[in-house]
Amino acid sequence: MLYDNRKYRDFDAALLGVVFIIFAAGLLSIYSATQAKHLGILESYVFKQLNWFAFGMVLLLITVRISYQKFVDFSYFLYGINIVLLILVLVVGHARLGAQRWFTIGSFAFQPSEFMKLSFILALANYVGQRKGAMSELGSLVVPCAMLGVPFILVLLQPDLGTALLMIPVFFAILLAGGAKVRYIVRMVLIGLAGTPFFWHFLRDYQRQRLLVFLNPNIDPLGAGYTIIQSKIAIGSGGLMGKGWLAGTQNQLNFIPERHTDFIFSTIGEEWGFLGAVVLVIFFFIIIQKAFTISSLTSDRFGKLIATGIGVLLGFQVVINIAMTMGMMPVVGIPLPLVSYGGSSLLATLVAIGLLLNVFMRRSTF
Repeated sequence: MLYDNRKYRDFDAALLGVVFIIFAAGLLSIYSATQAKHLGILESYVFKQLNWFAFGMVLLLITVRISYQKFVDFSYFLYGINIVLLILVLVVGHARLGAQRWFTIGSFAFQPSEFMKLSFILALANYVGQRKGAMSELGSLVVPCAMLGVPFILVLLQPDLGTALLMIPVFFAILLAGGAKVRYIVRMVLIGLAGTPFFWHFLRDYQRQRLLVFLNPNIDPLGAGYTIIQSKIAIGSGGLMGKGWLAGTQNQLNFIPERHTDFIFSTIGEEWGFLGAVVLVIFFFIIIQKAFTISSLTSDRFGKLIATGIGVLLGFQVVINIAMTMGMMPVVGIPLPLVSYGGSSLLATLVAIGLLLNVFMRRSTF
């Protein structure tokens, strides 16, 4: 049986409520960041984002209704489909801003790497979940490393350094939750760090420049360092209470590029101030904390690993995006979940929330 209506008595409405609050805050910020473009209603970013949210809610409800065990059963198939899409996007994908990450049909743009993160979590949870007690052996880590390596390289080739890097903490978290020995994890981390200079040669020029600008934004204040400098000015100028909605000068005077996508937190910091930003972070913390609570409450090994992976994924996305806009981490192109404009990111996040709700509803079934 794919679903059981009795499970809905355990539906976590509070989690979904927090999602609505964060999305509403993002919608206000998207409007503020784009209203100067004077677009018509149907062409506006807010209208498009609302459409994506409506479609995402349909996907969320479908995800909740079907037992997560079914997703686990088909996880390798979903993983394989996403690998094929990542290969195809490198061949026939649409290039934008120096990156080839999207399939474009008319006004519709689809970014397969966003869904690769979820299929990777499901597939890895499937593999690790089936090997209770065996993950403490070194040989059991060979297949998980291959499962990480293939999408990591394909996403890196787009290039999308941010999404590729996000899979690494998810990988380690699921392995640790699945029983892998800490010393093996430490060894892999050290090997990865030792190989960092090797990957430097595979980065595009603009990616290298972003890393250098992170160390010193003033080396290129009108180029790669410009966005970081303006973002820090915007956040700092917001002060404690902010300048008010639609009243941020850095935002309204178009000083911050990509302020409706990757740098939307700059708009929030300027207009809502420190207190508004802290409230937003608290709501994100509630979602992430709930993910780990669900992981600890579920008796099923697969559900535990899925919830852990999603909690780490969302947590790192939030931390990296906010730190990026404040100049505390390099710019790697990671959107702020539920807040940044973008259909693929929003859909993938809502499906991830649906999986969390799903695991919580069925936490004692398997």
